[in-house]
Amino acid sequence: MATQPQGLTNAALRGAVDLGALAQARQAQQQAASGAPGGAGTGAYVKNVTVADFEVEVIQQSLTVPVVLDLWASWCGPCKQLTPVLESLAAEYDGRFVLAKVDVDAEQQIAAAFQVQSIPSVFAVVKGQPIPLFQGALPAPQVRQYLDELLRVAAENGVTGRAVADVPAAAAEEPAEPVDDPTDALFDAAGEALVAGDWDAATAAYQQVLAANPGDPDAQAGLTLVALQRRIDGIDPVAAVAAADADPADVQAAVVAADVELVNGDPAAAYARLVTAVSRASGDDRDAARARLLELFELAPPDDPEVAKARRALAAALF
Repeated sequence: MATQPQGLTNAALRGAVDLGALAQARQAQQQAASGAPGGAGTGAYVKNVTVADFEVEVIQQSLTVPVVLDLWASWCGPCKQLTPVLESLAAEYDGRFVLAKVDVDAEQQIAAAFQVQSIPSVFAVVKGQPIPLFQGALPAPQVRQYLDELLRVAAENGVTGRAVADVPAAAAEEPAEPVDDPTDALFDAAGEALVAGDWDAATAAYQQVLAANPGDPDAQAGLTLVALQRRIDGIDPVAAVAAADADPADVQAAVVAADVELVNGDPAAAYARLVTAVSRASGDDRDAARARLLELFELAPPDDPEVAKARRALAAALF
């Protein structure tokens, strides 16, 4: 009788997460975005927000920069007076806060979460916590007073970051000569180390990329992949999933099982398990499940429909 493997193999891991494909998907998405004309409500300081991206654009953003929520509707006359004021102030404050616009007709789940009774309604989110600001269309001087008080409260809570403005690309005059990117060799070295199972060498290569290009998404995804491999070394995948199924309240078992499910090629199951853990847990356990879910998202293509579905479920679980 064949024996059940007692650990997850390197081959299984490489089959589950293709960093090369992930990088190509991200690059394609960035190229498409750069070629698309900008519309109202887009850019670094003003964004249209939906349930699908609420976690990233509001919750995560609010950890470093206050986020102001403008809850509006197309049929609302006062909304049409207030929104341009908020957009103008977002530009004036130059990234000290981010304006997130929510169409309450299209995003009824968000409106319900904030218990919106009338529009326009304006809230702030700081460190993931909602703060009511005001209702109705106010003139710019009064809105500025609310914003100044918001920034004061945010600073008291350690949120003093600034959003970075989008810089329009300069018109190309002459095509530049292609220049070899020195980080390419580091990515190659990291890939070879992953194939060989040398996690320390892979980590070192990705860290060198980040030293040269802080925030490089492909290097960050690589480090996430290495961390995942370190976590699952020596784990019995069948026992890990069975333990989590046997005790749904055990968040630590859930995060281990989610790692296993992702590596075994079932990211939807991994996401669903962690969303369930977030909805059931509280305090540090809830934060741990949410953090692991966001970490696993980094290993998916940027337009993965399963990630979009899981983000919507996560937003519902959080609110």
